[in-house]
Amino acid sequence: MSKVLLITGASRGIGAETARLAAKSGYSVCINFHSSETEARQLLESIQSSGHEAITVKANIADEIEVDRLFRTIDSKLGPLTALVNNAGILEKQSDFENISLARLRRVFQTNVEGSFLCAREAIKRMSTRHGGKGGSIVNLSSRAAVLGAAHEYVDYAASKGAIDAMTIGLANELGDQGIRVNAVRPGLIYTDMHASGGEAGRVDRLKTGVPMQRGGQSIEVARAILWLLSDEASYTTGTFIDVSGGR
Repeated sequence: MSKVLLITGASRGIGAETARLAAKSGYSVCINFHSSETEARQLLESIQSSGHEAITVKANIADEIEVDRLFRTIDSKLGPLTALVNNAGILEKQSDFENISLARLRRVFQTNVEGSFLCAREAIKRMSTRHGGKGGSIVNLSSRAAVLGAAHEYVDYAASKGAIDAMTIGLANELGDQGIRVNAVRPGLIYTDMHASGGEAGRVDRLKTGVPMQRGGQSIEVARAILWLLSDEASYTTGTFIDVSGGR
């Protein structure tokens, strides 16, 4: 069976590294992006130049109509979906909890929670043996923030990832007899552009002395954990979390 993988928010960082590694592992990859079109195009060209199959699809995963179009495009261009990585996520500027507005909270949850929910729902319709599918795997991107809380910085983001943890457990139990495994990866302090969008590009270097391994992580280290969970090597693994955090 051919392997078809959707990675949301795949144009940069962890998503891009996962796309590259997945393509090398034999997946036909859909690179979803919302605003980073140049980066998505460059990633696509890199994967295709190596002889692997990939497409890009611009879609806001917080929009139900766009999610439907995203999945229909995959159906027509790549074939039956076999794997989903719910990677897309946002955070806003560092803030104490008391200054987080309801509008901000809604923006974060619309992408991080509702977007992941919508994509998982569409993937289930295609992969579940109950619906005539051949099974598959979902890997959700959580965060160590879901455990640590991100006080004085991103409690709203941490809460959104706590919701992802709950969804992971619920779906793993609900889909275990439908041929779909559901797991999550919790990255810790990883060198990505996300920290700059939160207002502190050097955040990893500031906090890395609190990591037992005394360093920040790289996107490829997270991607390797994601690919293992997607693979047949993890065939008896569901409802599981892998912390890629250097021990923090």
